[in-house]
Amino acid sequence: MTTETYEILALKYGSQENRTRYFNFMHDDDHASPGPIDYYIWVIRNENRTIVVDTGFEHKEAARRGRQISMLPREILKQIDVDADNLDNLIVSHMHFDHAGTLGDFPKARFHLQEAEMAYATGKCMCDEAMQAPFTADHVCDMVRNIYSGRVQFHNGDGEIAPGVTVHHAPGHSKGLQCVRVMTKNGPVVVAADVAHYYENYEQRKPFFITIDVEDTLRSYDKLTELADGKMENVIPGHDPLVLQRYPALKPEMQGIVHRLDVPRIG
Repeated sequence: MTTETYEILALKYGSQENRTRYFNFMHDDDHASPGPIDYYIWVIRNENRTIVVDTGFEHKEAARRGRQISMLPREILKQIDVDADNLDNLIVSHMHFDHAGTLGDFPKARFHLQEAEMAYATGKCMCDEAMQAPFTADHVCDMVRNIYSGRVQFHNGDGEIAPGVTVHHAPGHSKGLQCVRVMTKNGPVVVAADVAHYYENYEQRKPFFITIDVEDTLRSYDKLTELADGKMENVIPGHDPLVLQRYPALKPEMQGIVHRLDVPRIG
């Protein structure tokens, strides 16, 4: 089977500094200590194609939820010569507010989403406020409009997006959460998105604060390692500030903003 290798970039567009570990880990004995979170989107590209993972959220949503964003996802993409207006394929890991906002900034993209996630985000679970909390109704409605205009490709489990790029259902944090496996010159790298927010989540098997099924979460941690061919260091968590310390910047002037994930770790 033919495959291709890719460059993978983590693009940090926002953060929440005034946060404690209480909101990051179940069964943690240090809930009061600082636990900052970073917000990323990811770019997978080679000479043949560019694929973006997730669409982040906008300034209005950031203000409503007490987060800070330095720029919109489309703006940070422009800094690495990715034009949101002409992007062909976009993987949405799940429909939480920080991964599925700004959909309208990608007018030509085909959105790749797990069927289970759309059913969850529009089903009876959303009648309960506690289950609604990570979702934003406007984002969900935007995705529904994209379905009606023929721009959503549903996956039910594993799916190939392009040679060397596959998605994999890994529930627990959300019912239809998916991660992305990417072939690189450094072997397969798994963009976990929110299957694991932090290295500590899956390395120490401490699920994130928002988890709808703990057992599914733990099995999904196992899947991350399997997809990375047993190399835990090739699993990239979705929100950990340590990512920017463990991988090099794309360029010196992009330190702390755009970092490469397809190369060996530096820390």
